[in-house]
Amino acid sequence: MRPLVAFLKIPSQQVMQRKKAAIMREKCSGLAVAVVAAGIAVAAFVMPASAAEGPQFKYDASWPKPLPEGWVLGAVGSVCVDARDHVFVVTRGEPAPKERGLATPAPAIMEFDPEGNIVNSWGNRAVMAKTAHGCFIDKDGNFWTAGNNDGIVQKYTHDGSKMLLQIGTKGVMDSADGTATGKALNASRTSLFKPTQVAVDPGNGDIYVSDGYGNKRVVVFDREGKYLRQWGRQATQAETDAGVGGVFLSPVHCVVIGNDGLVYVCDRLGDRIEVFDKQGNFKRNIRVESKTAHRTNSENAVGTAGSIGFSPDPAQTFMYVANGADNVIHVLDRATGKVVGKFGRPGNQPGDLTDPHWIAVNSKGDIIVGEVPYGGKLQMWRAVKN
Repeated sequence: MRPLVAFLKIPSQQVMQRKKAAIMREKCSGLAVAVVAAGIAVAAFVMPASAAEGPQFKYDASWPKPLPEGWVLGAVGSVCVDARDHVFVVTRGEPAPKERGLATPAPAIMEFDPEGNIVNSWGNRAVMAKTAHGCFIDKDGNFWTAGNNDGIVQKYTHDGSKMLLQIGTKGVMDSADGTATGKALNASRTSLFKPTQVAVDPGNGDIYVSDGYGNKRVVVFDREGKYLRQWGRQATQAETDAGVGGVFLSPVHCVVIGNDGLVYVCDRLGDRIEVFDKQGNFKRNIRVESKTAHRTNSENAVGTAGSIGFSPDPAQTFMYVANGADNVIHVLDRATGKVVGKFGRPGNQPGDLTDPHWIAVNSKGDIIVGEVPYGGKLQMWRAVKN
């Protein structure tokens, strides 16, 4: 039976209780209620801190459909969405220790239709990056991916049947000795050092790469993969605290080109998104502050600015930020940078978040969340108010 999503009801005769409940709903933030009985899932709205300012989301337990028999998802490197709202999921082939020998890691790339059915899967891990990271679908439907713990960016046809372009050489890093443990040079015009994400300019086809875990730069290539320019270097904590632009604490975790023509870059440990024009001129910081993102008693104090997505309206009114340290998704007013809400909470139950590593937004404003490595869940959060 397909799980159903419904609101909790208040008896109509209890008018005063209804009014009190309405007031409480306005005050609640990040509330999620799930009840599973007789195969029926019941869920309440998940509301941001200010429902008047930001959109609302609810967890959809029906998406995706179960994977084929024997497959396990494992760690999700990234998720991205094409023009038909098909969701591409990049996996790392890393089942949990107790799953090894019992199940088969899901393919490197899986494509889901809007209803959550797998319609295609592909990918040769021997050819692709050692640790799969960000993905992107360009305006022509081509699939791009970057690889942490490697030195390459790759472009494939939509169905994965052919690799169209590779920047960098597999296993060769832009480091002093060419290895993954060497000192970062942050300078090569042909090599990368643990890149994380790709964005392609829809106007001229220029390729923007966030590079990455080893280097600390954004590097731009033309549509043929020839070097054009770069910006960025390693930041100090003092520079980060002072809001100095064009420097990154670690890692340079995402790059996205907005409809405004600006380039949004995740400085994850710096708890900020740095905004540039396409030539690399710094424009502003969008900070996502947290008192717990750098706690000392956690294995996952990775900073707040992990992955971003925009609402699908032409103005991209809202920006969504995956905070893998606190296990929440923040909702921001993109123009002002003001945080207007959040959803999610730590946990392993359906609708909980455990290291939300990547997010993508479809044309309806729904948010898809992929987790690594502790959670290994793939979730759909439906927009209920835009």
